[in-house]
Amino acid sequence: MQLHLSPEDQAFRDEMRTFFTTKIPQAIRDDVAAHREVSKEQYVEAQRILNEAGLAVPHWPAEWGGRDWTPLQRHIWREEMQLAAVPEPLAFNASMIGPVIAAFGNQEQKERFLPATANLDIWWCQGFSEPDAGSDLASLRTSAVRDGDDWVVNGQKTWTTLGQYADWIFCLVRTDPTAEKKQRGISMLVFPMDTPGVTLRPIELLDGGFEVNEVFFEDVRVPAENLIGEENRGWDYAKFLLGNERVGIARVGATKRLIVDAKNRAAEITSGGRPLIEDPSMRTRIAELENELLALELTALRVVSNSTDGKPNPASSVLKLRGSELQQAATELMVDIAGPLSLASFADDDETDVPEWARVATPEYLNYRKVSIYGGSNEVQRTIIAGTILGL
Repeated sequence: MQLHLSPEDQAFRDEMRTFFTTKIPQAIRDDVAAHREVSKEQYVEAQRILNEAGLAVPHWPAEWGGRDWTPLQRHIWREEMQLAAVPEPLAFNASMIGPVIAAFGNQEQKERFLPATANLDIWWCQGFSEPDAGSDLASLRTSAVRDGDDWVVNGQKTWTTLGQYADWIFCLVRTDPTAEKKQRGISMLVFPMDTPGVTLRPIELLDGGFEVNEVFFEDVRVPAENLIGEENRGWDYAKFLLGNERVGIARVGATKRLIVDAKNRAAEITSGGRPLIEDPSMRTRIAELENELLALELTALRVVSNSTDGKPNPASSVLKLRGSELQQAATELMVDIAGPLSLASFADDDETDVPEWARVATPEYLNYRKVSIYGGSNEVQRTIIAGTILGL
């Protein structure tokens, strides 16, 4: 496979690069590049700028904001956005529930939700994982019982990312507890987070952040019209959603940016009287990581090239698996470059003269332990790869 771009694709790349570096406010991009927390307002502002330019949901059907781009152009769009440190369109909206509604929702649901979802007028969160149904999602126990024109939902979800910002939740619920297979009897409902009976409780993470939550449902009444697709077909929609999520989960551009940052920091830090970047073992480690990332990028290009029918490619599991490993390797590299300076993140002194990049290295490393778990744990991805790709 050649990475050389045609003149047309080079022009497209330049167009994307210019837009991302000139139209998205520098203050937002600076926060992303420095690994600071991005506020809800910043996410919304960035996505609305993208949506106004037709760049928020290019993979959606054209009638709902999509673009008639080639798979390579979609790859360039995502990579240039990550390289420019632009907040990507909210995954829950752009890559998860949006494509599901576009593919399986009725016309009324498409008209009601898709424009608002693309523009982030609705902030969605994901109600999939439960305390006893994480990687084994089919074991979920949150129930929905039909009562007249409503579904009555009871149960609990957990690890609900950014649920504190969410307006609506898309939720997998068990609607037929007697189904012969646990994958059957599951449906997908959507409803506002301020519906009576919905309670959200934050979970403190290892890095001290509060980006995930528990969500409890107690006799939550959901109008029957908020059922997405067909009753008891929710498992099929969940597989479709997760396949779409994994295609973009490799985050090649973001990891490239991390490696460039690591090189710059290694040139600033001295060890034994010389810049750390001159140490042979460090240079070897960076080179190996760059080579692994190039291999991942080539794999990503093959995956998108073979997904022209609009269906998720099973090889997206490879991207999720290897992409998460390389993201973790890059954050670990930053901690090792920072060395003792990385311990400053645990100091109480706000006046520390340790540079910001070193202070955030350890929290970033700890936070990135999650990437091999969400979107389907890497252990599950290996099983998928073994069965669907290797035929084992």
